[in-house]
Amino acid sequence: MKEKTITKKKLSDLIRENWQLYLMLLVPLALTIIYKYLPMWGIQIAFRDFKASRGIWGSEWVGLEWFKRFFASPNCVRMIKNTFLLSFYSLLWSFPIPIILSLMLNQLRFKKLKTTVQTILYAPHFISIMVVCGMLHIFLSPSGGLINLLLGTNIDFLSEASAFRTIYIASGIWQDAGWGIIVYMATLSSVDASLYEAAKIDGASMFQRIMNIDLPALVPMIVLMLIMSAGNLMNIGFEKVWLLQTDLNKATSDVMAVYVYQQGIEHAKYSYATAVGLFNTVINIILLVIVNKLVKRVSDDVRFV
Repeated sequence: MKEKTITKKKLSDLIRENWQLYLMLLVPLALTIIYKYLPMWGIQIAFRDFKASRGIWGSEWVGLEWFKRFFASPNCVRMIKNTFLLSFYSLLWSFPIPIILSLMLNQLRFKKLKTTVQTILYAPHFISIMVVCGMLHIFLSPSGGLINLLLGTNIDFLSEASAFRTIYIASGIWQDAGWGIIVYMATLSSVDASLYEAAKIDGASMFQRIMNIDLPALVPMIVLMLIMSAGNLMNIGFEKVWLLQTDLNKATSDVMAVYVYQQGIEHAKYSYATAVGLFNTVINIILLVIVNKLVKRVSDDVRFV
């Protein structure tokens, strides 16, 4: 009892001394509760036959009916497969790129050159998805598109189902790789410069310095970013897929995010769309836990809370 009293007194003293900071904390806390937690109340419509006129409580409870209907739909397996493969390949190809770029940039000793290269790499991130997709339509156009001019062909790449994943992943790397290096560059900036000097005196080459100094320093951050990426493995960006999708490439571009939009907004099947979205979220959580268990064996510096 005495220890609990002392702890409470210490906590109250901390709050009293830093009340301004706790007051500032109330704003993001309130926003998180309002926009993240309160909307979870509406998840229950995935288990109801929701009618807007009746409200959530007035709608009939149907249990797992909408989930059964989704699993019985002819496109269910294709959508799950496309969503997973597009996410997995995006993670496989795009995740290492920022790490490699940050290691390369860290070796530049001319500050102006380093700043210029960073700015060039960051710039695509600030281009909207709408503009990027417009650029892709122009570059990949069968009549006068840059890619076809270079190849000497007149192929409509956006109508080729086999080319959709490559287009999606490559454009994503171009747009986001530069922005992703910010975290890694910040981590490398905290490395003690004396380590590099000692390595040079010992005759270590640039590659050896990268492998023995830079990479070990990045491992905790790499593990953390991998966990965060795995948590969004099934969350394909809806806008980009929607803007690049055609009737001819649906074999590989038909993903769950687009399906939820079509069923929920276009066809007003709110309960069905919520059930599909909830299933997608549950898969994300499972993947997040699995990846976290695996990466714990690699590093003791990152823990899942």
